[in-house]
Amino acid sequence: MLLDRLKLFGGNSNPELTVKVCQHLQISQGQGTVRTFSDGEIMVEIGENVRGRDVFVMQSTCSPVNHNLMELLVIMDALKRASAWRITAVLPYYGYARQDSKVLPRVPISAKLVADLITVAGGHRVICLDLHANQIQGFFNIPVDNLFAAPVLLDYIRQHFMNDLVIVSPDAGGVERARAFAKRLHANLAIIDKRRDKDQKVEAMHIIGEVEGRPAIILDDMVDTGGTLTEAAKALAQKGAASINACCTHPVLSGSAIERIEQSAIERLIVTDTIPLKPETKACKKIEVLTVAGLLGEAIKRTHLNDSVSSLFV
Repeated sequence: MLLDRLKLFGGNSNPELTVKVCQHLQISQGQGTVRTFSDGEIMVEIGENVRGRDVFVMQSTCSPVNHNLMELLVIMDALKRASAWRITAVLPYYGYARQDSKVLPRVPISAKLVADLITVAGGHRVICLDLHANQIQGFFNIPVDNLFAAPVLLDYIRQHFMNDLVIVSPDAGGVERARAFAKRLHANLAIIDKRRDKDQKVEAMHIIGEVEGRPAIILDDMVDTGGTLTEAAKALAQKGAASINACCTHPVLSGSAIERIEQSAIERLIVTDTIPLKPETKACKKIEVLTVAGLLGEAIKRTHLNDSVSSLFV
């Protein structure tokens, strides 16, 4: 009875995760049809009454990014016009998050543009997971709950790795994240300092911290092409790390990422299911997938019941 006014719809970007979240909440998935016409236009039809309901739309804006983003916006517009009481966009992976500031003259801030699009489409609030940059929350004029996959990853690390562990940040930008993990695990911390030449190619990598003879876990929010990750693993191997593993929330894994990981010193890459793995990626024996369905499901439930979401991470 507590969740009888809640409806959860999902786009086509990550249907398996939507099903898992519905199973966690013990509710049926919202009925609707999402089709693509021969010219690429998206057509959405909501298949049940949502008038006055608290509606959540789950969609990772992963590859194909623009198609999945447009699909999210069209679904939200359909729900708005069907008189849903409140629409919450649930984005396990927020595309365009890396374009969060002007790093060069005359370039867009695309993360802000996406925030505006979601709001105009009818979003009343947003739930996302491990945003690439925390300031993206400020791009919205509606409430944003930025969840963290840390509880899921920390549980796995505690179960599978021994003492004397060292958590490694692959660059300066990830130090805060790595420090938080190291503190909770009572582990050591190491930082990799990347130096680039004029052509932006990695020229040298220096490790700050003691890694020799210790099991190392490289921690990042996402892995895209795998270049930074595999170079970090190479540097750790040269410094005598006892074992090298890696964790990330978002397995973007584009281009030749899988080939690089297969050929690297990384023994295991632990990821979550915020982005579905391609068939060829699933075949990689080094990759292990953890689900964030329980975390997202609990956040959706608490949002619906107006309970605290931040208490999930205390």
